[in-house]
Amino acid sequence: MTHDAATPQAAPAGGPPAAAAAVSAGTRRRVIGASFIGNFVEWFDYAVYGYLAATIAVVFFPESDPQTALLATFALFAISFFVRPVGGFFWGHLGDRLGRRTALSLSILIMTGATFCMALIPGYGSIGIFAPILLLVVRIVQGFSAAGEYAGASAFLVEYAPAHRRGLYAAVVPASTAAGLLFGSLFVAALTAVLSGDQMNVWGWRIPFLLAAPMGLIGRYVRTKLEDTPVFQELAQEDEVIHAPVRDMFRHHWATLLRACGAVLLNAVGFYMLLSYMPTYLSEEIGFGKTESFLATSLALLSYIGFIFLTGLASDRFGRKKLLMAASVCFVLLTVPLFLLLDEGSFLVVLLVQVVLGAMLTLNDGTLPSFLAEQFPTRIRYSGFAVSFNLSNAIFGGTAPFMATLLISAFHSQLAPAWYLMAAAAVSFVAVALSHETHREPLSH
Repeated sequence: MTHDAATPQAAPAGGPPAAAAAVSAGTRRRVIGASFIGNFVEWFDYAVYGYLAATIAVVFFPESDPQTALLATFALFAISFFVRPVGGFFWGHLGDRLGRRTALSLSILIMTGATFCMALIPGYGSIGIFAPILLLVVRIVQGFSAAGEYAGASAFLVEYAPAHRRGLYAAVVPASTAAGLLFGSLFVAALTAVLSGDQMNVWGWRIPFLLAAPMGLIGRYVRTKLEDTPVFQELAQEDEVIHAPVRDMFRHHWATLLRACGAVLLNAVGFYMLLSYMPTYLSEEIGFGKTESFLATSLALLSYIGFIFLTGLASDRFGRKKLLMAASVCFVLLTVPLFLLLDEGSFLVVLLVQVVLGAMLTLNDGTLPSFLAEQFPTRIRYSGFAVSFNLSNAIFGGTAPFMATLLISAFHSQLAPAWYLMAAAAVSFVAVALSHETHREPLSH
């Protein structure tokens, strides 16, 4: 049995199977919407939890001193990241065995259900120690289920997209990530502006988590109304769906998996450092006002969303490797000079630096989903993407703010995070350079 890109009827180089070519524009629009909403909800939750951490600490750890309570709150948050590789194995296996639609429909239901349940947990004052225990359980379930979203949505989009627009379609995934992060932070900012501190502590903090339920039900409904991707249906019809995709991945595609993990490194460190940790860096290390830091990061996120589609489109024309390697080169050469400019103290300069850093990151992030999806054959695509993406993000992404703070303390230099980001970019450059260019190749199995 061959696992090449051959289909029952030959397609032109880079072309999709006949079934994929026949997909209507309306179906593709629904696919885009179904893929967008899952990552949007995931990162909406991420932003809300992060910005409400001080309030959550009061509700669930009232008997601790404020610093210890905040550390405990962030520790629970970190645990949700460390279970993601386990989730990556599970959802990858499910998506490659039973189909992308099945995995995505189930993952969004569990993920949004866990987020919704968080809003229902009584505080420590009502049920004592069971309150933080339930919070821990909910965060673990949320992290486990979210592990299937980014990879599954990317594979879903790439396998549904026209062959010459796979990069553009897959760019929807990082765009939805940034949109969720932006909307979550703005929603919390609006809540804190209209509610008193007591109102936020008693019931206000629950409101954004309650929104997960309707968003999740809408997302599941849209996903269940779609058929699975044409290339996966073809795989099933040819009886080439394998029983142990994760085992096959480690046995026959371990080198590709290692390269993919390395390629993800710049995304993992860059996204969390530039779009999540940056407000803290600006306020704590540079002495920038918290309101100005928040505003600059929000505007940078907005520009990131706009740039991401341009880079996805560019990757369809110029190739995945060129853009990914260009992103790495930009970060190696420009990160330190740009971080030095942050010391200028001017809001306009800080905003410009963040927009430039965000644009550099989109060269990587707008290209990465299609690149990773194309690196693995159809029979293990979900597994390969989910495992590589979640491993790198759990080890290097979720820890990026911690590492940045640790390095600043260890080396007594505000530039320490910049050097760490440069190192991640260098590793990604090597990993991508050793990978195959795939943007003109058909999706193979």
